[in-house]
Amino acid sequence: MAAGMNAPLYTTEILRLAAALPEPARLERVDATAEKRSPTCGSTIAVALTLSADGKVEALSQRVHACAFGQAAATLMARAALGCDRQRAETALAALEAWLAGKRDDPGDWPGVAALAPVRSRQSRHGAVLLPFAALAAALERSR
Repeated sequence: MAAGMNAPLYTTEILRLAAALPEPARLERVDATAEKRSPTCGSTIAVALTLSADGKVEALSQRVHACAFGQAAATLMARAALGCDRQRAETALAALEAWLAGKRDDPGDWPGVAALAPVRSRQSRHGAVLLPFAALAAALERSR
């Protein structure tokens, strides 16, 4: 059996992160939005952002319909999104994609995403994990 196959899919940390997902917030001003859906699992996320004059995230709201992995990823994305610009979001998404695909050994420098390591062996859940980061990058791309 491959290493990690006996490990629990949903660790205590993943479940804690999923449970910590904030409710959607009412933003005073919405400068950018994006909605994304994972074709592999049907998870969806809608992100709304308030941006600074230089295009950095000042406030974020998200509506998430996803499994615990998607919810945990959305929590992690939101926790470190303030001050994020388009380049940072795209870099984080690319690193996470490569990590999940086994093309790199680390998930990049986005805080906390290493907690999602159990999903690496479950390709069907990769879409849910990438969704919040893809939505953030898409919203920032559209704001230009």
